[in-house]
Amino acid sequence: MWKNLVKILACPICKKDLLLIVDEEQDNDVIKGYLYCSRCNERYPIEDGIPVLLPLDQR
Repeated sequence: MWKNLVKILACPICKKDLLLIVDEEQDNDVIKGYLYCSRCNERYPIEDGIPVLLPLDQR
């Protein structure tokens, strides 16, 4: 996932901005990590460079 992408993403539940937490990075792309919503206290995983923006009950 491109790091710049986080600027246009929002929590699918409450629409608040998301915080990017990077666990693994390659060539300025996020390979593994998560997007965090402080309002919902929800984490959305990034796996193999793909953000999974589904609520927990739909993953």
